Amino acid sequence: MSRMMTVRKPTQAEIEMAAEWDTWEKEPSEFSWYYDQKETCYILEGKARVIAPDGSHIEFGAGDWVVFEQGLKCTWKITERIRKHYMFG
Repeated sequence: MSRMMTVRKPTQAEIEMAAEWDTWEKEPSEFSWYYDQKETCYILEGKARVIAPDGSHIEFGAGDWVVFEQGLKCTWKITERIRKHYMFG
């Protein structure tokens, strides 16, 4: 797995903090993305796989805490409509 992206289960404090963040959602799709700043997200619904150019990838779904580091180029493959709280920086 790339050190540019991580997935784990959040603490209760993190879940409460994320509730204050903006929400983003998207239907099943595939698209390229570049992170010009770090993004931290808490996944509320859905499933996705994110693949880096070197082939490393992560898969995540509802209840996961995901961090994408600044400078990551990747491809998102959303397999079930995704909804997440997110914060940049």
